[in-house]
Amino acid sequence: MREIKVGVIGCGYWGPNLVRNFNDSTYTDIRYICDIVQQRIDSIQRRHPLIRGTRSYQDILQDDTIEAVAIATPVNTHYEIARAALEAGKHVFVEKPLTARVKEAENLVNIALRKNLVLFVDHIYMYTNAVRRIKDCLTGGELGEIYYFDSVRINLGLFQRDINVVWDLAPHDLSMMDYFLEEKPVSIVATGSSHTESGFEDIAYITVRFKGSLIAHFHVNWMSPVKLRRIVIGGSKKMIVFDDLDPAEKIKIYDKGFRVARPRKKAFYQSLIQYRLGDMHAPSIDNTEALKIAVDHFADCIQNRKQPVTDGIAGLRIVRMLEATDRSLKKGGVKVAV
Repeated sequence: MREIKVGVIGCGYWGPNLVRNFNDSTYTDIRYICDIVQQRIDSIQRRHPLIRGTRSYQDILQDDTIEAVAIATPVNTHYEIARAALEAGKHVFVEKPLTARVKEAENLVNIALRKNLVLFVDHIYMYTNAVRRIKDCLTGGELGEIYYFDSVRINLGLFQRDINVVWDLAPHDLSMMDYFLEEKPVSIVATGSSHTESGFEDIAYITVRFKGSLIAHFHVNWMSPVKLRRIVIGGSKKMIVFDDLDPAEKIKIYDKGFRVARPRKKAFYQSLIQYRLGDMHAPSIDNTEALKIAVDHFADCIQNRKQPVTDGIAGLRIVRMLEATDRSLKKGGVKVAV
């Protein structure tokens, strides 16, 4: 596979990780970095002196040798930069969430389809081996019928200046839910509050409803004294706990559950529920860096005209849920259709 020439736009929090992985990949050749802050460019160029730096992303888009760009800028700039890159004929790798509005995401998807370009959204958890292992369990029916999806993603900070805690933290867990579950959500109810002058919610609770009895719940919080990254998926056969902060046992599969007995005669409620308390299994997980897998997958999709696992359409679905969540928050927790 030949090396794909890449430019990285945005060298703040996540940008240096993109630079490192695009530089280390055998399938990509990073030629440019861009940031409006010169010190960030200087910092990366001290480690990678052969990479050209610029403060204008237009310099990258006007270079015909550049085939793809990676965008790690604030959410409200994603649409403008990604649209310009696609129109310039570049494949696009963009940080989550895809855009700040549904209409913008729809436009990017349409442009990428029209120009036959790869639009890749970096919902990074889909490229972790832990999440892939959980997907295999669900696809294989190991958990049985799924009853609920419960997620907690909390920590102290970082308070954002342009988005609320939902747009900052929830895309990770919403994208995993979207990846894991075959059913699609029909409505969202969200409540939250702000404790700073910005007015942006720093704590929120999101409930996602599906057609049947399946339900999903998300707790995101910038005001927690502890950091938690935990998902519980309950099924009729087994249940899974995914703890992203546990270095040894990220996934625990529990052979636990219950069934409703149907007695012939009238009985107390307690006699109707029969519990199953089986063993716990923690499978071994390969800890290859997710961003390395994502970068290699992006390159493979470009070279072999494949559809990314986290393509623009997947990114659009997450933006739809985020926008519905915002509407519910602003209206005091009313039910909003997705």
